[in-house]
Amino acid sequence: MNNTQDSDVARMEEHLLEAIPDLRNAFEAAQEALAADTLDDFARLLEAADRLESLARADGTAANVHDLMNILTALRGYAEMLREDVKGDLPELSSQLETLLQHIESTRSVNTDAGGSEKRSLTVEPGFILAVDDLKENRELLARNLSNSGHIVITAASGEEALRALEQSDVDVVLLDLLMPGMDGHEVLRRIKDHPDWRATPVIVISGNQDMDGIIECIEAGADDYLFKPFNPVLLQARIKAGIERKRWHDREEQYRQQLERNEKFIRATFGRYLSDEIVTDILERPEGLELGGDLRRVSIMLSDIRGFTTLSEHLAPSQVVTMLNRYLGTMTEIIMAHNGTIDEFIGDAILAVFGAPQRRDDDSDRAVTCALAMQSAMVEINALNQAEGFPAVHTGIAINTGDVIAGNIGSERRSKYGFVGHAMNVTSRIEDITGGGEILVSESTLISLSGDYKVGTSKKVNVKGIDETILVHQITGKAE
Repeated sequence: MNNTQDSDVARMEEHLLEAIPDLRNAFEAAQEALAADTLDDFARLLEAADRLESLARADGTAANVHDLMNILTALRGYAEMLREDVKGDLPELSSQLETLLQHIESTRSVNTDAGGSEKRSLTVEPGFILAVDDLKENRELLARNLSNSGHIVITAASGEEALRALEQSDVDVVLLDLLMPGMDGHEVLRRIKDHPDWRATPVIVISGNQDMDGIIECIEAGADDYLFKPFNPVLLQARIKAGIERKRWHDREEQYRQQLERNEKFIRATFGRYLSDEIVTDILERPEGLELGGDLRRVSIMLSDIRGFTTLSEHLAPSQVVTMLNRYLGTMTEIIMAHNGTIDEFIGDAILAVFGAPQRRDDDSDRAVTCALAMQSAMVEINALNQAEGFPAVHTGIAINTGDVIAGNIGSERRSKYGFVGHAMNVTSRIEDITGGGEILVSESTLISLSGDYKVGTSKKVNVKGIDETILVHQITGKAE
């Protein structure tokens, strides 16, 4: 402190020390009329007064501001409670308590928070408060003061105890002393703000330390506020009110965020059964994802179909047909999605998938062919399961064609789907019509777009219904060694 502050503190000590003997005399004269709880509070007040006298004798000045402010906090807290207890019944004792409080208020030049709005009342939402202070009387005063306002208060006598309390409780506001043995308040503050579950908890530092650099350090470390001892109770309530409101807003935002995450997971899981992951992501993440319309894309189209399934299903019970179909479609879906294909739709026992939309990749044609090979290989296991249950073996034909299509949302404002339109879709369907069981046929446009090496079987030119030009198709029998 500077010389002026030293002089102010010395003058403040002198007035307080002069007021204490008169208070003792008034207490001794009235103590027989006081209740047991009131006597206990007076004993604590006088203990604080003894410490003030000891501090003055030891120093002659108030050089140890932190100790002095802790003593003033105790004096003020107990004096305010006692004033309310004896007001009107014991005028002399009440008058001496009022004098003591007035001398404490004269410290405003040293403690900028000490001045006055005690008469003002605040409506504060009850909160769960953690008060951390190594001095028992400070913890008790805070707990009593805040409990009277409806708060639930837990206390901690050390930094280590404070961290254990935070692990066990959902705290709304932390009131933190800085100077404590062992882990001090600076370290407690750092750990709170570094902890992912605690960092949003408001921390109000209450300290007798009035060093401006220390105050700035606390604010930079994440403290929400800083009050000097002896603190103004109404000001403390206002800071706690603001802290509780911030905590409540954070908790609500966290709940909304978690709800949104759950909703998004549900949407992805639900619509992922009907659309590819890429389409769902496109719809959820882009505002324009639901707009009707599309754009021109170069894609590889794959159409697979079980040969003779209509005739086969006529000889099976409906439940058996569904069992076989779900087994087949489930296996094929997993394979197509593993190859980043977009399933456009299931058409009975047929599967229409596209490689290259909504996300284009350089190897779209290769992935379509390797996917078809994996699908044909999977038919061995599917047929083994079918025959084990007494079902007939089934065989699929797969056609792949590469060409330009319009890809996008097709339909109306009330009902639409992400789909594909264009001549290339019709060509693929016509190739699939001539594909035999266990066979993979690709168009010339697909073959020339492949970058990998594949075993190519017979090639042939075909004329198909609805297509004027001759189509050149090639049989793919596997990957080249």
